[in-house]
Amino acid sequence: MRSLLALASLSGFLAVALGAFGAHTLRRKLEHAPDGARRLEWWQTGASYHLAHALAIGFAGLLAGQLGGMLPSVAAWAFFAGTLLFSGSLYVMCLTGIRALGAVTPLGGLCLLGGWGCAFWAALQG
Repeated sequence: MRSLLALASLSGFLAVALGAFGAHTLRRKLEHAPDGARRLEWWQTGASYHLAHALAIGFAGLLAGQLGGMLPSVAAWAFFAGTLLFSGSLYVMCLTGIRALGAVTPLGGLCLLGGWGCAFWAALQG
């Protein structure tokens, strides 16, 4: 449980730092790019899902402490993997402009959905 709460805290820290980077530094760098507004939207979407799922990892850590079993931990790691794939692909697309990386984004979304499914199942079993 402690390692999941630490992971949630680290992920939340990174989400806030990356969100601030996008809102300030990246905005100035991309304001004159022809696709700059779209790329900033990708960043914002990635940052908001990142922050939401940092909290979800913490939620899963608390579930692990309350309910035990393997499902809450699976949920937390699915949230983590989903954040890496979903938000990570959006961050990299924004920074590089390589749209082909968008093919990875739905895989991250599936991991996030899987995490929520595991959390749901754990709550029903607990």
